Amino acid sequence: MNPNHLKMIKDLGYIPVGLGKNKFSKKWLTDKKLINISKKNKYYGEYTFHYWLWKNNIIKHNDWIGFCQYRKFWLKPNCKLQDKNFIKLNQSLLKKIPSDIKNHEVILGNNYYINQLRVSKFIKHNLKTMIMNPRLWFDKKERNLRFHFDMWHGKGNLDKAISLLEYKERESFRKFVNTKVAYNPHNMFICKNKKILFRYYESVFPWLERCEKIFGFKKLKGYGLQRLYGFLAERYMSYWFQKYNKFAIIKIHFKDISDYY
Repeated sequence: MNPNHLKMIKDLGYIPVGLGKNKFSKKWLTDKKLINISKKNKYYGEYTFHYWLWKNNIIKHNDWIGFCQYRKFWLKPNCKLQDKNFIKLNQSLLKKIPSDIKNHEVILGNNYYINQLRVSKFIKHNLKTMIMNPRLWFDKKERNLRFHFDMWHGKGNLDKAISLLEYKERESFRKFVNTKVAYNPHNMFICKNKKILFRYYESVFPWLERCEKIFGFKKLKGYGLQRLYGFLAERYMSYWFQKYNKFAIIKIHFKDISDYY
């Protein structure tokens, strides 16, 4: 985030969170005080903030709580998007939980279908695998989440990480990535209450910490590897919330609010 975005974020009715190396005023929430892993931000992404929320028990209410990202926002359901100016964008974004979703426990972003990517991308990043498994050229079901992760975030890394999951999740998550061709992207989710959110934290963070023992940080170079822990969490997030909660899907809109600054 850019510190200059403060007013716009508040005008949207959202709580501003500043992460990374930029200096943010006291009007922002940050992950640098109390118990924190802020030094891991370039590897964990927004999960250093989630860790801070969890370990310091920051959330005091037990009502709906959700997260969006820089340049990514929740849209109102059935909304005809208008973002030509900031006022129109503001009117299009989700501010309240729709009445027909209130009986759900979690809201996730619309599916990102990785098997719909152009074949040229697979050839560029994973040609050897394509040659060894000819079905990948013709059968889109073969282009699953594991194949996609291998292509962008290091071949075999997802399998290594799954081997470190707690036993009750290990095989079902392995099945998920080997059979699914879409996931809920951007580590964006909305939980009905703090209990659901913290149950997720209690599962994902011990796993990521175990992953640090085999992946470390020093060798994580380039965008696809540097934020490896955030990408692992992104895939696990889709699996975990879908497995344990009644979930609804809401569309995510991409918009850089710097365009209005």
